[in-house]
Amino acid sequence: MKKTVLITGASRGIGAAAAVYFAQNGFDVGINFLKEEKSAKNVLQQVTSLGRKGVLLQADVADPSQAAEMVERAASCFNGIGVLVNNAGVAKQSLFTDVTFEEWNRMFAVNVGGMFNTTASVVPLMVHEKQGAIVNVSSIWGICGASCEVHYSAAKAAVIGASKALAKELAPSNIRVNCVAPGVIDTDMNSNLLPEDLECLKEETPLGIIGTALDVAKSIFFLASDSLAPFITGQVLSPNGGFIM
Repeated sequence: MKKTVLITGASRGIGAAAAVYFAQNGFDVGINFLKEEKSAKNVLQQVTSLGRKGVLLQADVADPSQAAEMVERAASCFNGIGVLVNNAGVAKQSLFTDVTFEEWNRMFAVNVGGMFNTTASVVPLMVHEKQGAIVNVSSIWGICGASCEVHYSAAKAAVIGASKALAKELAPSNIRVNCVAPGVIDTDMNSNLLPEDLECLKEETPLGIIGTALDVAKSIFFLASDSLAPFITGQVLSPNGGFIM
């Protein structure tokens, strides 16, 4: 497998941690971002400081044409894409009765549509090479659901379903598809939670800690690795400290 990876939503949090971790393990990295160019450049600097090639790829993955352009540029820079990590996502807490049609549609456009748009452009390249790995980032709420996050939970559940189905479809082409469903992780996405809420979530976690972006990055890398996980496809790995079992 080519040691090249395209990571969507790689300017911060889990995506940024994954970009650096892949670089530490010998991968060239395509760093997708939408708005946070300064953060993305910082990730690029870390990747290149490790002696790996990196490229910044600004695109809204919810837009099919932008996603296709991004994949084409990454493939051209790296002469192919060995691993795709669909990490870009949005989240919002809201009572179901307060969710607007626009909010529902945007949640699915990014979390599900972004995965589809990027994967749709990468799959033909991988099928041609008869090799590759795709890791989609979901959430524990996609497994068990979360109160006040119906639209987010529904979108992340769709990511899991799509991953399992695509794994069956692409297996004959020697392409593995898996999913990571993180628990409560210390990222910007959870920065809106009150300290007492975070403390409560920590208490609900059997290991008694909040996860880190690096914890998830290592899970992503494990599933993407042909040497570590050659017989794993269609699975959901949930680094969550025992929050759900």
